[in-house]
Amino acid sequence: MNDHHVSTAASPAAEADEVRRFWRGLGLPGLVDVHTHFMPERVLRKVWDYFDTQGPLTGGLEWPITYRQEEAERSAVLRAFGVRAFTSMLYPHKPGMARWLNEWAADFAARTPGCLHTATLFPEPGVEAYVREAVEAGARVFKAHVQVGAYDPADELLRPAWGLLAEAGIPVVIHCGSGPAPGKHTGPEPVARVLARHPELRLIVAHLGMPEYEDFLGLAERFGQVRLDTTMAFTDFTEKLMPFPHRALPRLSALGDRVLLGSDFPNIPYRYVEQLRALERLELGPEWLRAVCHDNAARLFGL
Repeated sequence: MNDHHVSTAASPAAEADEVRRFWRGLGLPGLVDVHTHFMPERVLRKVWDYFDTQGPLTGGLEWPITYRQEEAERSAVLRAFGVRAFTSMLYPHKPGMARWLNEWAADFAARTPGCLHTATLFPEPGVEAYVREAVEAGARVFKAHVQVGAYDPADELLRPAWGLLAEAGIPVVIHCGSGPAPGKHTGPEPVARVLARHPELRLIVAHLGMPEYEDFLGLAERFGQVRLDTTMAFTDFTEKLMPFPHRALPRLSALGDRVLLGSDFPNIPYRYVEQLRALERLELGPEWLRAVCHDNAARLFGL
């Protein structure tokens, strides 16, 4: 068992105190984390098995899951950290999964205080219908995983769904960068084609688009509704493998009103607070940190 896993299990109260000191020091009422994973238990166990066996999309990295707890315990951890709102990022890897994942996610949000009702989609016949159903049921954020789903986000089957989400103003957290391992359709070009058709689509590029950080910063600079989440970026784990270019920090600072805190909880190989400390080490200032860790997402979701 790794050291991070031991320290988290040994002193959850101490870790919660550390996280709370961070946001209280910024004068915030808590955190908003737009990239946390909750999904049906049998699906999540398969995800954990994939990390444990270092599946191809992990880049062959050793990836111990720090918060390998039961669902209720994981929700309690986020509450103890002072996370005011979070998501249940879930995603299909094949056709025929998205609708029942959305049904599960609607139920999870209804019974879980603080969870933003999350939904997902896949390029398949009927996608527009079940996306509309999810929107009408109150979904507030969608998840698209181009890497795991191995699909082109500009697939014609998705065009009406993207249009619907753009019109509804519902954000979509999209894993479209080529880290930790490239997928068939990862990278900025397919996403640029989607945005050319739907410039008002509120895409939130997961992981800052790593490792194509600068390309995705460019998309955010071109399209005013594009945002980026910080998931795993700047941590020691990621910097060893896919370092963020120092020269791009001024661009990240300038986009401070469109960068959102994301963590990948519970599927991270280190303690939650490490994401926060990594952002602090950028020295982009307390105003930038307040916006990223709370205010931008609070404004986006009307919290």
